Amino acid sequence: MSFQDVGTVNAGVVKFAGAAPAIGGVPTMDAAGIASGGAFLVSELEKRDPMIRKPLTSVTYPRDIVIQTGGGWVDYVSAMSVAYGITGGAGAAPVQAGGSNGLPIVQASVDKGIYKAHTFAVALRVMFQDMQRANFIGRSMDQLLQDGVRMAFDKHQDQNIYTGLSEYETTGIINNPDATESTVADGASGNGNWVTKTPAEILADVNKALITTWDQAGNDLDALPNHILLPYEEYNYILSTPVSDLATKSIYDYIMENNITSKNGGDLFIGATQWCKGAGTGGTDRMVVYVNHERYLKADELVPLSRIMSAPNVANVCYDTAYMANLSEPEVMYPQTITYWDQIGGDT
Repeated sequence: MSFQDVGTVNAGVVKFAGAAPAIGGVPTMDAAGIASGGAFLVSELEKRDPMIRKPLTSVTYPRDIVIQTGGGWVDYVSAMSVAYGITGGAGAAPVQAGGSNGLPIVQASVDKGIYKAHTFAVALRVMFQDMQRANFIGRSMDQLLQDGVRMAFDKHQDQNIYTGLSEYETTGIINNPDATESTVADGASGNGNWVTKTPAEILADVNKALITTWDQAGNDLDALPNHILLPYEEYNYILSTPVSDLATKSIYDYIMENNITSKNGGDLFIGATQWCKGAGTGGTDRMVVYVNHERYLKADELVPLSRIMSAPNVANVCYDTAYMANLSEPEVMYPQTITYWDQIGGDT
């Protein structure tokens, strides 16, 4: 199944003499139809499956970023940061002795980061006659369309969080311009593709990415990288491929047991998202390594998705309902805690 813009459709009227109406038509009963034995409506000769099949989709953003709620209808989100300095440095300068006549002075430099917010708004329309028809089938058209509103919101947030909205000059987790971008080393096979590398080479790629990211954060234990995003192809490969022909452990298990984060007391998560596929330089697959914590990275649902107002529309014989939310772009507080590693798959 797929979506399309329906618009205004004239379904036409079908008069049939056989057992079923033409595909896409609206069946009616005229004298000829009844005389020919078509006295039952088509729906009376069907077994209706009550399950509504919704579109297949993938939405992973709530897993990969902290979402904070509240704030109201604002245009921007601000965050304060501070840097410290001391006269002469913090090494030998603070050492004092008898007769000292001066103390080094500590200073603070306060800065403010600004992040864009935007309004998400969609309308839900239920025709009056469809509302009346729904009474016969016991299904709510309003609820059916509300599910569509929620899916549109989740798909919007997924793009907003991972790549941003290029039309409004925002970026996301996997394409922040201030993050460090690198490529993984070539393996013995001559390229960086994980499907051609040994388990030890893949582990080396992961540990190098973790070590580099942590080093950029000054090896602060609180900033130990704990989140890795991969394309589904590479993620499923390490999940399903054993370390060796005789081993019972997968490459994923091997990585989880021997990565730098776990060895330093952290808890590493490795997950897949569709947005990493082809996100690297030259359309190659990208591995994203970062610290998933609200101190370093978060987003705001300033006003969660809400039913704002509903009103009858006499001109179109329907009821219109507006849904809105106020959302921020991903707020990257410490760009040095995110690194990108390209060429783990795709064209290299």
